[in-house]
Amino acid sequence: MSAFDLGVFLKTLPNQPGVYRMKNAGGDVIYVGKARDLKRRVSSYFQKNHDNPRTRLMVSQIASVEVTLAASEAEALLLEGNLIKSLNPRFNVLFKDDKSYPYILLSGHAYPQIRLYRGALDPRHDYFGPYPNAWAAREVIGHLQRLFHLRTCEDAVFRNRSRPCLLYQIGRCSGPCVGAISETAYRGDIENARRFLGGQESEVLDALRQAMAEASEALDFETAAHYRDRIALMQQVLAHQSVSSVQERDVDVVAVVSEGGETAVNLVMIRGGRHLGDKTFFPKNAEDADAETVADAFLTQHYALQSPPSRIIVNAPLDAPALSQVFGAHAGRAVHVVTRPQGEGRSWLQGAEHNARFALEQRRAQHTAQGARVEALQEALALPQPPRRMECFDISHTQGEATVGSCVVFEDGEPFKADYRRYNVTGITPGDDIAALRSVLERRYRKLVAGEGKLPDLLLIDGGRAQLNGALAMLGDLGVRDIPVLGIAKGEGRKPGLEVLVYPEAGKTLRLPPDHPGFHLLQAIRDEAHRFAITGHRNRRARARTRSSLEDVSGIGAKRRQKLLAQFGGLRGVENASVEDIAAVPGIGLALARKIYQQLH
Repeated sequence: MSAFDLGVFLKTLPNQPGVYRMKNAGGDVIYVGKARDLKRRVSSYFQKNHDNPRTRLMVSQIASVEVTLAASEAEALLLEGNLIKSLNPRFNVLFKDDKSYPYILLSGHAYPQIRLYRGALDPRHDYFGPYPNAWAAREVIGHLQRLFHLRTCEDAVFRNRSRPCLLYQIGRCSGPCVGAISETAYRGDIENARRFLGGQESEVLDALRQAMAEASEALDFETAAHYRDRIALMQQVLAHQSVSSVQERDVDVVAVVSEGGETAVNLVMIRGGRHLGDKTFFPKNAEDADAETVADAFLTQHYALQSPPSRIIVNAPLDAPALSQVFGAHAGRAVHVVTRPQGEGRSWLQGAEHNARFALEQRRAQHTAQGARVEALQEALALPQPPRRMECFDISHTQGEATVGSCVVFEDGEPFKADYRRYNVTGITPGDDIAALRSVLERRYRKLVAGEGKLPDLLLIDGGRAQLNGALAMLGDLGVRDIPVLGIAKGEGRKPGLEVLVYPEAGKTLRLPPDHPGFHLLQAIRDEAHRFAITGHRNRRARARTRSSLEDVSGIGAKRRQKLLAQFGGLRGVENASVEDIAAVPGIGLALARKIYQQLH
């Protein structure tokens, strides 16, 4: 690019922290990086020969460079992570993490609620975590329910209960909604749960033992037995979760393993001396990247939004002192990055490496199995090439109400959920599946024909001859004629395993054996399309039914509807409320309450 003079640019770079963005001739960002010294780091790309072919290829495509100065390397770390997530540069090692990490929340109410939480943290509540996945967090919540009998219900339900729920009956909740436990006693259970989550298990056990002893001295043997059972249960939980740590009690262990051209990163989380679980990531664009590059990319992207623990153990030769300084500045406290752990840290790292290798083996086995299914399907259908990308359509409604069409996509035999789509269908005769299917196909493939996306190698329609003919007619109108199209008709008695494949040619059908690998793949695609369609239909139907009853009442806007639903825990609660109860809601007078009551009855 003639407007960009590399020599002049490098001379004007400052020796201070910042983020740089490499662009190609088309103006696309192909790489994002951070530096403690921008001048030294960016210049290094152009002043030496690179052994890594990946780096050489990237440098050959650089047409311009943009930089953003930062006040510190920690600030540059945050900016780099955010830019990588938003731009997805092709030469950066990318980690897909489309959901925030879950926390356990203890709300700030008089009778606090415990629940799983994702999102921004509110200072009014207490949060513990993060956890590597929702399963691990829910497991801990289950333990706490058994140990301390904390409520999990939402506030609207809690405020409007007249008798305790099933959780109270089975000993998972102490029934604060109906006054079965005093606020002081409940606060004691909350404090014990808070200590448990904070890693102060010995203090909790001491408190329970003291309470058991006091109950025994008072000859209240039933209460003493209750505390005895809690102590035994807590010791079981701790034996399952605890790790022997004599150093920092909050540790992340990061293991990078590459085998057979694939890379996995296993993250183990230890908080308060307890093993919370692990999670394995499979990065994109990591084919030629070494362990140092992958580890640096993971730490940058992971801790750009997550607060790092006091100790991070990693199995790659990184600049540990520099990273410790950066992460410490980011967290506002001491953070130690360790690349050569000893003792228990070494054992943890070996365990994480084992997890990463096992995940790679499972992934390769899964890919091999899926590849075999795709090839078996190609052979069974006599297709000219393997159907690497397949799309399946289904229609769902209840007697014509809230019709929804689904399109699910499988690539190389596995769901590709980023390309899933749902379509709300209107303007047709209720219950006309063929018209609904034509509408969905037109909206889907008109954009693809115009070049927005890519066409599938095989198109599947959940339905028989009528649905297939309707789909073929619409595809013909759009000029889509080179895609193999099949219908999947339900077999005799609608029994799984008896499905029939319907070809466009009149009278031509095929029934594959129930144990055929290609048939299993077709079943998986069809079932996924059905699941995706019916979930969308149920959500749309529920929204329509919830809205219609209250929206027909003049004088009820969005804010008043929200207040009513929140006050009574949903539409059914509003229906069961008296006129006086409805009138007591802020913003609802007696006259409007009568109108609401009449509308719902």
